[in-house]
Amino acid sequence: MATDRPLPQVRLKPGREKPVRQFHPWIFSGAIAHIAGEAVDGEPVDVVDAQGNWLARGYLNRASQIQVRLLTWDPGETIDDRFWQRRLAEAVRQRQHPTIQGQTDAYRLVNGESDGLPGLIVDRYGPFLVLQAGTLAIDRRKEALAQMLLTLTGCQGVLERSEMAARRQEGLPDATGLLAGTAPTGPVEVHEGPLRFLVDLLGGQKTGFYTDQRENRRRVALYCQGARVLNAFSYTGAFAVHALAAGATHVVNIDSSVAALELGEANLRLNGFDPDAQAESIAGDVFQILRDWRDQPGRPAFDVVILDPPKFVQSRRNLERGLRGYKDINMLGMQMVRPGGILVTFSCSGLVSLDLFQKVLFGASLDVGREVQILEWLHQAPDHPVALHFPEGEYLQGFLCRVGQATMAASG
Repeated sequence: MATDRPLPQVRLKPGREKPVRQFHPWIFSGAIAHIAGEAVDGEPVDVVDAQGNWLARGYLNRASQIQVRLLTWDPGETIDDRFWQRRLAEAVRQRQHPTIQGQTDAYRLVNGESDGLPGLIVDRYGPFLVLQAGTLAIDRRKEALAQMLLTLTGCQGVLERSEMAARRQEGLPDATGLLAGTAPTGPVEVHEGPLRFLVDLLGGQKTGFYTDQRENRRRVALYCQGARVLNAFSYTGAFAVHALAAGATHVVNIDSSVAALELGEANLRLNGFDPDAQAESIAGDVFQILRDWRDQPGRPAFDVVILDPPKFVQSRRNLERGLRGYKDINMLGMQMVRPGGILVTFSCSGLVSLDLFQKVLFGASLDVGREVQILEWLHQAPDHPVALHFPEGEYLQGFLCRVGQATMAASG
C-alpha cells in the first residue's frame, strides 16, 4: 500500500551499517539501536545509520531474530503494488533463459533474497505454481502476490506450501491451501528433457519436487551406464529415472516414506521402466539399513551410490550434531561402493560450506580407510541463483567422487 507519509525509522547502532551499505538484505536484532514506536510488524520501514542518514528500506518483524528484511536501496522507490509487480516480472523474465525454457517445465520462479524478494519462494510445475511465504510481510501479501503471479505466468493456480522452520522463527504457523485460481485434481506431470515425473503438489515434501537437483541428475546419469545404483533418500526417484534412462542395470531406492516410494515406482512406469525387474524400493531408515548391510557377510556393493539426505543442520546450535550425521552417512555410503565406483553426496544445509563439507568427507574417508578422489563439484541449478551480496543463498553443496580400494588403514 503506497503512502506519501514518511515511513517509521529503524536506527542502527554505531558501526553496524556496513552490511547494509554492501546490500546484504538482513538486519539482525543485535544491530538495531531503536525502532520507532509507530512501526508496524510486517510493514515497510526506513533504515538509518546512527547519525540518521538514510540507508535502505525494508519490512519489519520484531518477533524475528532477523528484524528487518531489506527490499530497496533507492530512496525514491516506494514499496507498493507496483514494486511487487516489477520484482515478480523481473524474476519471471530471468527464467526465460534457454537453460530453463525448452529443457523443463518444473523450475524455481522466485528465489527469495537472491531475486530481491526476501521470504518468497515460488516454484513452477507445468500449469501450476507453489508458493512458500517465509516471512510475516510476505504472508500478509500472499493472496495479492498469487494473483500477480497468475497474471504474469498464465498458470491455472497458485498453491501454498508454507511449512518450514523459517515461519516459526517469524512467529507464524504452517499454512497450506489454494491461494488463487484452481487446484490440480491429482499429481501433476512435469518434464526434464524427455523424462516425465509426477509431482504431488499438495502432499509432497517442500513444494513437491527437488528442482534444484535438475542439472545434477543429468551429470550423475553420465556415470550410470551399466551400473548397479543405490539411490538413498530417494524421495520420488528422480535420480533413479535418470540413471535407468542412461543405461543403469538396476537401481535400489531407499526412503522413509512409503508414499514417496510408491510415486517413485509410478515415475519409473511413466518412463517405460519396470519397477519389479529394474528397481527395488525399500522403506525405512537409511542409516539403519546401510548399517545392517555393512555388518552382514557378503554385503552388497554398488557401482554408484547417491546420497541426497534432508537438511541435517537447521541452525548453528545443532551444527556439530548435523556434521556428525553427514559424516556417518558418508562413511556408510563409501562402504557400499565397490572399488573404483562412484559416490555422489549432497548437503542442503546452508550453514555447511563446500569447504566444510569436503572436510567432513575427508574425515569419513579416513575412518573407513578408502581413498577418495573428487571428480566434480555440484551445486544448485541456475534457476536457483545466488546473489553475490547474499552468499547464504548458496545452500546446495555436492561432490561426485571416485572411491578407491580399501588400501588405507581405517583411523581409530
